[in-house]
Amino acid sequence: MNEIAAEDYRVGYAPESGEVSFHGTLRLNGTEEYAPIIDLLDTAANSSNEKLSLNLQALDFLNSSGINMLSKFVIKMRQRGDLQIIVRGSRQIPWQGKSLKNLQRLMPSLELLFE
Repeated sequence: MNEIAAEDYRVGYAPESGEVSFHGTLRLNGTEEYAPIIDLLDTAANSSNEKLSLNLQALDFLNSSGINMLSKFVIKMRQRGDLQIIVRGSRQIPWQGKSLKNLQRLMPSLELLFE
């Protein structure tokens, strides 16, 4: 598993399952600080055959810079056109409802699952 970890968050990619999982609280500042996560997402997308799952169920908070990072990634995947993106969210985490639905607006084929 490829993993980026800090005191407040952890982002990991499991190539065998094609899933990137996010945990904790992401409050990084701007594109520069999100660059390692962007690189991990790009690696995951380039390594996946048909599907890539983004599991956000354990991500308690994502600031506007993080939402912007995910939005840009989804747009890039829509333009690429050959990868099914699945986003898993939690109904128990308030920010996810509205923000994750916006990702689906950016990429209508994105599969959004709430558990």
